Amino acid sequence: MKTFSMPSTEMPARRLPAHADVYAGPQDDDGGRHGGNDAGFETGTVTKTRPKTKRPNLYRVLLLNDDYTPMEFVVLVLQDVFNKSHEDAMQIMLHVHQKGVGECGVYPYEVAETKVTRVMDTARKNQHPLQCVMEKQ
Repeated sequence: MKTFSMPSTEMPARRLPAHADVYAGPQDDDGGRHGGNDAGFETGTVTKTRPKTKRPNLYRVLLLNDDYTPMEFVVLVLQDVFNKSHEDAMQIMLHVHQKGVGECGVYPYEVAETKVTRVMDTARKNQHPLQCVMEKQ
């Protein structure tokens, strides 16, 4: 392995101290600097502004009781549309049957709207009068 050394007649590169003014800034035609700042830099505090975000409004999705939709169909809808377990779906279905209305879940507006639409479409395709609504929480 060869090593290169600098001949002693050459002067080594001069290093500037860490606080040295490396950037001279813009200059006039006569060599003077613009503005009164000797370093050519603007001084100030940089602040990062964060946008204020608020949580989206949440909506309750509710099933309404009727005397014609089979209980088994309601359980299947709860499992399919709302991803409920069989036990949870049975519990919600019985609550709807006994109280007349039951909450299936709480979601942001777009999700709640999609779930209501899916329930209504599924009920209509199967010729059941099941009703599903959403209300702001």
